[in-house]
Amino acid sequence: MRRLYFLAPDVSTTRRIVRDLLLNHVAEEHIHLIARRDVPLEDLPEASMAQKSDLIPALERGAAAGAATGAVAGLVAVAVPPAGIVLGGGAVLGAALAGAGFGAWAASMMGISTPNSRLKKFEEAVEAGQVLMLVDVKRGRVDEVEALIRAHHPEATISGTEPHMPNFP
Repeated sequence: MRRLYFLAPDVSTTRRIVRDLLLNHVAEEHIHLIARRDVPLEDLPEASMAQKSDLIPALERGAAAGAATGAVAGLVAVAVPPAGIVLGGGAVLGAALAGAGFGAWAASMMGISTPNSRLKKFEEAVEAGQVLMLVDVKRGRVDEVEALIRAHHPEATISGTEPHMPNFP
């Protein structure tokens, strides 16, 4: 999946773009909108905390750091067994999994309270009243969706593509 970023000048344009995306088989759950707080999106698909915060990148970093720390702790426990207990490779795996879980949890608590760093460059436009659209599409549909926006909505600004998106949440 790739995340496309579009800036629409207002809610009525956004509504037309969303309609066209839906008619072109982009599922509503793959469309996320961010607007200034006083701009009513009504029935349009608003972005969730997962899109608005640094939750996913923090979760990924926390899981990786926790797994590495847990694996090192497991290796130490195998090399220097506590109280004469014999430990095997399962201890390393278990410690790595426990570390990954703890790291992901701890980092996600911090990430959910931090605004999404990828959206920083759009803050001024959103504060000026534009609507930021985050549209998740399969890699092979990026050009098709961008061409649709260019052809039918020249007033919208195509603002880039995120090179990789996790498949969750």
